[in-house]
Amino acid sequence: MYKILEKRSLNENTALLKVKAPDIANKILPGQFVIIRIDEFGERIPLTVAETDNTVGSITLIAQMIGFTTIKLGNMETGDYISDVIGPLGHPTQLDGYNRACVIGGGVGAAIAYPQAKYLYSKRVPVDIIAGFRNRDIVILEKEMKNVSDNLYITTDDGSYCEKGFVTDRLIKNIKDGKNYDVVLAIGPLMMMRAVANATRPYGIKTIVSLNSIMIDGTGMCGSCRVTVGGEMKFACVDGPDFDAHEVDFESLIRRNNAYRKQELEKLDHACRLYGGNR
Repeated sequence: MYKILEKRSLNENTALLKVKAPDIANKILPGQFVIIRIDEFGERIPLTVAETDNTVGSITLIAQMIGFTTIKLGNMETGDYISDVIGPLGHPTQLDGYNRACVIGGGVGAAIAYPQAKYLYSKRVPVDIIAGFRNRDIVILEKEMKNVSDNLYITTDDGSYCEKGFVTDRLIKNIKDGKNYDVVLAIGPLMMMRAVANATRPYGIKTIVSLNSIMIDGTGMCGSCRVTVGGEMKFACVDGPDFDAHEVDFESLIRRNNAYRKQELEKLDHACRLYGGNR
């Protein structure tokens, strides 16, 4: 059993949970993830670790309450226990050897971008963070991201906070202004990551995307996270979750990702009736 040491809301639909898991905290690296199961009857879900604290042996998980299990998780409180936490899983992000980096997070993807930027910043690599959100109400981790970057740019689709526009608008502007990035890391919705890949391709900038959002069981057994990369079939959970953005077949991935939308909405309605929450 894994005790929740701290639980707080980052916004209406996103919760932060600091969980006691010393063995994982001592080993996990940026980009890796854990599988959790709330109770013995619960489904397995993958979550990326946003931060670790080795002094207390904790890992920090950030969950967007958009499905049955994440809504249930978001309703847990400090002092509650999670049945299972397994990890670290997946390959860590390769972050060494770069001279200037741009880390991009879209929505809750900022929680995954944060530890990558933090690692680069700790190695004295100049790093810019671009974080994009639909509106001001769902902005998360602003202070934390500012503390681990040379420049933090926040964009909102509706212009309700900071810059109006998309992360790619700011990225292209920075590139044209002479920011000589030798790597761009992007984490967020599939369409956002596709747009980032398309933006960097003409400039030949190495671009890495994290496909953790398409994972389910985290072991490669379900096959749901299969993705074509460079013409070869890969599984995000065992071969990734990071891949060369310019090699990912985003078109087929986006089509398949929408295949079970109807069933997902039905399950979400059930979760909202049981535990509360917003669709």
